[in-house]
Parts: sequence; structure tokens; C-alpha cells
Amino acid sequence: MGNAEVLEDRKKFIYEKEEGCGGNGMRCDTDSVSGSVSQRACVYCGARVVLNPITDAFHIVHGPIGCASYTWDIRGSLSSGDELYRNSFSTDLREADVIFGGEKRLTLAIDEIAEKYHPKLIFVYATCIVGVIGDDVEAVCKVMSEKYNMRVIPVKSPGFSGNKSLGYKIACNAIMELILPHHPPKGKGINILGDFNLAGELWIIRDYLKKIGIPVVTAFTGDSSYDTLIKAPSARLNIVQCAGSSTYLANRMEEEMGIPFIKVSFFGIEDTASSLIRIAEALEDEAARQKAIDFVREEAEKLEDFLNLYRRNLKGKRAAIYVGGGFKAISLIRQFKDLGMETVVVGTQTGKKDDYEIIAGLVDKNTVILDDATPSELEKFMKEKRADILVGGVKERPLAYKLGIAFCDHNHERKHPLCGFDGVVNFVKEINSSMNNPVWNYIREEL
Repeated sequence: MGNAEVLEDRKKFIYEKEEGCGGNGMRCDTDSVSGSVSQRACVYCGARVVLNPITDAFHIVHGPIGCASYTWDIRGSLSSGDELYRNSFSTDLREADVIFGGEKRLTLAIDEIAEKYHPKLIFVYATCIVGVIGDDVEAVCKVMSEKYNMRVIPVKSPGFSGNKSLGYKIACNAIMELILPHHPPKGKGINILGDFNLAGELWIIRDYLKKIGIPVVTAFTGDSSYDTLIKAPSARLNIVQCAGSSTYLANRMEEEMGIPFIKVSFFGIEDTASSLIRIAEALEDEAARQKAIDFVREEAEKLEDFLNLYRRNLKGKRAAIYVGGGFKAISLIRQFKDLGMETVVVGTQTGKKDDYEIIAGLVDKNTVILDDATPSELEKFMKEKRADILVGGVKERPLAYKLGIAFCDHNHERKHPLCGFDGVVNFVKEINSSMNNPVWNYIREEL
């Protein structure tokens, strides 16, 4: 496919708000276009980012060493217990294994880990090369599970078999394989799906829920462990924070375990307040609902003077957003609007049609909305719309700086929490200090 053909095909992924998401609008949740260097990651990466934060799990990457190094410690997830998940293990397949098969090497790797560490849980990731040569990873995992009386779960995730969203689904299937055999008695608590405890954010959410009288059984998968995950079927409700990675899991748990779910977001004052109240309402707990109302009112009042101070610096500024999932983009748009800022470009890697319809209803009619954008597309529209700041992940940081645009990291690698009322303070301070730094005056003069 030539450059002209790639560009023409990419137009289907971009639209201005007038067209909306229906009919001839933007196409989303599809595989990346061949020949287009987009930001969307592979199937294996999607599976790994969901499962990696399980603190006492071992992750064996069955493939070349590059796959393991690519996703080593891929999220900034924090643990209150074990940190085994920070290690990455690989079968390091070579040319001979490609020719004769890698099942023997995988068996030896599981033997070594089982005899040295005696883990409760091992995930085995089948990468691209394994999908090509046809190793029977499921059979090896079954034999080794029986041999060592532990859970060895295959994660069939060849990178070429789809996109990152498919990797999320495969990870959710692995989690279901882990928890389905367990039937603990029903309790009062909830499960948090799609939170990976980046910079300790899960602990903030737990603390809020504790204050309004709602216990948390486990999280999928931030700061979780084998022992907490198998208690998940006891929950009365699932709340879904990252819809892209966990809605499929929530649907399966509702169908097969009878646990209903609601979608929430803890980014920004509006979404945090709404989520806490809706959780209490879903549990039909009037006492918790009243505590939630009182708590969010008190926290919002504490922040008002702080926000008014920063609104003076931020009002009228233009923001570009490019993040992983639609739920985060929606929350960011609301946060920027509350600060008097305009969102001029917004895109995601794994957003769904429903996400884009909500986004289209929140932004101005001239806002550019992107799905699975390439760096050149981001550059083009940020320059056209004269964005003052880009909120994205580590891959987008160099692009913003090259263009003389301020940047805020809202992805896996950040070291400070951005969720809840605590996160509002961190977020506002960061975008203000980044966007209003005098260095941009000098850099833009040179561009």
C-alpha cells in the first residue's frame, strides 16, 4: 500500500463533529491500517497490561526476548504486598526453536519457576512466533498445572491476531478461567474492574469507599493477588473504571456469576462525585448514599478556592487529548471545561462508538476527533488547532515537545495520582506549571 492509499484509508478514522459517530461517521475499534504507524499496541501488549499488576503472579513470555523486554514492568502499578510481578520471564525462543518447536523450552521454564519459587499462579503468554509455529501452549499449561498443583493459565495472544482491544478480551478470559472454579459466599462488598493502581490510585478510591461504608473485595487487577482474586465472586456489584479493558469481563461476570455492574470514572470532581453516589444507589444502600452526598459536597467545597485561583491562568487555553480509552478522554474533557479550557483535539487508541458519541456531545462542533491516530495526524491537527497542551502517554511526549507544546502524562508511567479529589489538585498544578512555563516562549520563537 502506497502513502497516498494509506492516507486516504486513514481519513475514515478522522472526522469533525458535524458528521457524528453514526452513518458515515468515524470507524473505530478496528485493526490498524497496514502501512500506517499508529499508536495502537498489539494483542500481546493489551493482555499483558491487564494481567501484569497481579502482585504474586509469574508471567512467562513464550517468545523472543524482545517481547518480554517490551512489556517489562509496563505499568506504574504499586503493590502493598508482593512485588513478584515486577519480574519478567521469557523462554527466549531462538532459530532452532522456531524450526523444531518451543514446547520443551516452555516446560523447562515452568519447571524452574515452580521448583524455585512455588508460586500459586503463572500466566504463559503465546506471542507472534508461537502463533506461527503452533506450539500447544494449552496442553503444556494443563500438564504443568497437574504436576505442581498450581494454576498455570495460557494467554493466547499473538500480536498479529488483532489489536490491543482483543488483548484486553484475552486477558479477561484468563481472569475468568482463574476465578470461575471458586464459589465463596456472597458478601456486601464490590469489585473494582479496570483500575491498575497507577501511582496508588486504587488506594485513594478504596479510602473514599470506606468513608461511605462500602467495602472492596478485590480489584482487577491493581494491587490484587491470587487470594483476593478468587474471592471476587462474593461481590454484590462490579464497578468498571476502565471500560475498554474490563467491560467484557464485567459482562461475563454478570452472565455467569450474576454480579451486575455499572461504569464509573474517578477522574475530575464531577465524575468522582457522580460515581460514588451511583455506587451507593446501585447497592440500594441509603446510608451509604447520604454519606456519599455529604462527602463529595465537602470535598468539592474544599477545592473551590484552589480551582478559582488556577482558572485565571487557564481560562481560554486549548487542550489536545490522546489517551488509551474513551472513559478517560470523556473525564478529561469535563475537567478542562470546568477550568474554562477548550478541547480542540481528542482521540483514543481503543475507544468504542458509544464513547465517541458521548465525546461528540461534549466538545465544540469544530473539535477534531481521532481514533487510532498516527503521530503525523496528531501533529497536523494540534498545529491547525493551535493546542497549548497535549495530555497523553509517554509515546506522545516527544511529539509535543518537538512542536513547542506543553505536555501532561496521563498514562502508565506517571508517578503521582490523578484520580479522585486528590488527583484534581495534582492534575491542575501539572497542566498549569507545564503550560505556563516561560520556556515555551523561547522554544516557539525558534520553530
